Amino acid sequence: MADLPLVLLHAFPVDARMWDGVREPLAARTRLITPDQRGLGRSPLPDSDRVPTLDDAARDVIALLDKLELDKVVLGGCSMGGYVTMAVLRAVPERVGGIVLIDTKASSDAEEASDNRLVMAERVERDGVGWLPDAMLDALLGETTRAERPEVVAQVRELIKSQSPDGVAWAQRAMAMRPDSTETLRRADVPALVVVGEEDTLTRVDEAHAMVDALPKATLDIIPAAGHLAPVEQPAAVAEAILGWLR
Repeated sequence: MADLPLVLLHAFPVDARMWDGVREPLAARTRLITPDQRGLGRSPLPDSDRVPTLDDAARDVIALLDKLELDKVVLGGCSMGGYVTMAVLRAVPERVGGIVLIDTKASSDAEEASDNRLVMAERVERDGVGWLPDAMLDALLGETTRAERPEVVAQVRELIKSQSPDGVAWAQRAMAMRPDSTETLRRADVPALVVVGEEDTLTRVDEAHAMVDALPKATLDIIPAAGHLAPVEQPAAVAEAILGWLR
């Protein structure tokens, strides 16, 4: 596993720039690949009449591995990136040599959460994304970050505002329909690292423990003073957790 490239998939509703704080230490240790996911960042949203599904996002990742001629990688992601990681694991488990799951969960959405995603998708299509940071920052960032790190709050605000409304809407509809992935994790007989911000209220510490319990070979790392975007809020701690696990 130590010699495999590391592919990290970003959270919603940001793009691969969320990994900037961990990029240098990780890239010094291993080949690091951080793509923008469809419709977000610089990745276009393909024209399609298909119902949005994270299986399509997983196929994008698999196509990238094919293009880069990578038979097997360590695959991971934060939040939505974790959901896509689990979708790839369902589709091509033989290509995943290790898993990194950051501030994410294996369970599907409850009905209310799924409905809220669909409402948000409709609103961003109608009104754009200008209102989205104010609606999401309290949930995305931990209490410590919001109180003590205004530069991180500003950074995440700008990342959200730079996203395409169509991409945000597609991602919300795809996440709303995602299946429970607990059985997928139970079958994942590869080394796994689960990372969670101690102050994460969207995918809480107890949900991280649930993934560790499901995974056959998992390590848990809880990041102090971080919420749902731990790699942005506490990049040094997240990088050290990944590097220590890789070692």
